[in-house]
Amino acid sequence: MLYLSRNVLIFLLFLGSSTFLFAQDAEDQAAQMQVWTEYMTPGPMHEMLAKSVGDWKTISRFWMDPAGEPMESEGTGKTEMILGGRYQKSTHKSSMMGMETEGIFIMGYDNATQEFTATWIDNIGTGTAIAKGRYDESTNSITLNGTMVDPTSKQEMKFKEVYKFLDNDHHLLEMYIVIDGQESKSLEIEFVRQ
Repeated sequence: MLYLSRNVLIFLLFLGSSTFLFAQDAEDQAAQMQVWTEYMTPGPMHEMLAKSVGDWKTISRFWMDPAGEPMESEGTGKTEMILGGRYQKSTHKSSMMGMETEGIFIMGYDNATQEFTATWIDNIGTGTAIAKGRYDESTNSITLNGTMVDPTSKQEMKFKEVYKFLDNDHHLLEMYIVIDGQESKSLEIEFVRQ
């Protein structure tokens, strides 16, 4: 009888400690689920991106020589939010040096790192430009720093983009190539809502 009671006591202690461990795991799981819920839920920065949804007229200026006059072309852009409002997708069409161009820009805001991420692909290359950056409330702009491959040297090169929200119907994108730490403006795009 004493032996049986000791086994029952050991079983009850084991059961109690297992219940405590299970409860702790459940609490950890709930905390992890809360983190993932916050990570996956669109917030104010995603709402800001959604304000750009619509059709746009674009005026692009491209500098081959920073000291020279830019080439200018007009085009169109269409912006939409995808994947439940988590990412902004913009499709752009224009012409450059007599060639019809088309590009896709995807930008999102990472709730974990609290920074914007952006990718650009187009039909005048086979590479992907990738950038990250932050929003500056004082200038109402997003500054992105990134890299892309220079096809002539096959080396990675740095660039900077500044996306300015002038008002709800007018935006401005400025792109700078960074060589040896020196920035040189290579592209400017005016966006006018249609």
